Amino acid sequence: MSTTVFRIGGDLEVRRLGFGAMRLPTEPGPDREKSLAVARRAVELGVTLIDTAYMYGWGANEELLAEALHPYPDGVHVTTKVGIGRTVPSGEWMQDARPAALREQVEQALRRLRVERIELLQLHRIDPGTPFADQIGTLRDLRAEGKIGRIGLSEVTVGELAAAREIVDIASVQNRYNLLDRTHEPVLAACEAAGIAFLPWATVAWGRSGATAEVAAVAAEAGATPTQVALAWLLGRSPVVLPIPGTTRIAHLEENLAAEGLRLTEAQRLRLDRLSDGGAAPGEQA
Repeated sequence: MSTTVFRIGGDLEVRRLGFGAMRLPTEPGPDREKSLAVARRAVELGVTLIDTAYMYGWGANEELLAEALHPYPDGVHVTTKVGIGRTVPSGEWMQDARPAALREQVEQALRRLRVERIELLQLHRIDPGTPFADQIGTLRDLRAEGKIGRIGLSEVTVGELAAAREIVDIASVQNRYNLLDRTHEPVLAACEAAGIAFLPWATVAWGRSGATAEVAAVAAEAGATPTQVALAWLLGRSPVVLPIPGTTRIAHLEENLAAEGLRLTEAQRLRLDRLSDGGAAPGEQA
């Protein structure tokens, strides 16, 4: 039976099944109130790792989580990501991990989240226009200054992960990975070998799992939903996997978290292991 907790960086204990806040609406009105309720319900149900990013509403998602949860209950950690900016005047996103930009985004994240230190901060994307060592070195310096506790990366290759680890300890990797898309299997293997937390995004392949006959069949056998099967498969895939499924509805949140109690049989896991299209899921940036 797989454990339900993991220590990121060897010491930051979190529940393995977390919550991704990207989808939560932040504009004033009824939808925002529902977002606040979802975030609070996640913590009530024992979620201790919540994922956000500067890019999610250009800070608005971070402010939403602070409004919902601050002062944060003991053991609850909001991880955020930096390194994505907006072009002027179009407002489209772009990679921007210049040292000054990273520092500014971290300072603003501290203010918006209302914390003195971000326990886990991830580089959202490696910026091809900035020297790699400058990007990772800036995060190392911010950690030394006490503004961040642990450093993570997002959407990296095995080689990029190895290069970063030559500069500083890496506590987490957040790459696209799910039952139907295992493009980053080598990265997961590298993380498992090094004890690095692997936070898959697009955890349920945006609903495609439910359209797969084999997943639906396993769900029917287990008395579960296809989403729960997809999440249970991830939790059983490796002890370093920390899924962060997101939703805007409390009912879906409760469904997701119930996957932690689903135990797939060895035969079911073998059937699911054979499923993978090796391709990217469409439509989103995480």
